[in-house]
Amino acid sequence: MTRSELVDLLAEHSAQLTRRDAEAVVGIVLGAMGDALARGNRVEIRGFGSFAINRRPARVGHNPRTGQPIEIAELRVPHFKPGKELREAVAQQPAHPEKNG
Repeated sequence: MTRSELVDLLAEHSAQLTRRDAEAVVGIVLGAMGDALARGNRVEIRGFGSFAINRRPARVGHNPRTGQPIEIAELRVPHFKPGKELREAVAQQPAHPEKNG
């Protein structure tokens, strides 16, 4: 599901929301989540899952062309952990669902 599809679904399911209002709501929610993660905070949506920032420590890698060692800086990467209800819902789906293009 894309952001646009989410906006359309929200607008369809709420008689009070126009598509423009639904776009604003989705933008505000995703923006707030992104801001919280950028500050290093965890975002938890009960029944769905939680988003957090994982730290990958600095390490020494190797240039694949030359074989020379190179320093790879520490990284902070977003991580999603699905909640119990989401894991169970996904587990009930067939093993090979149809793909949407």
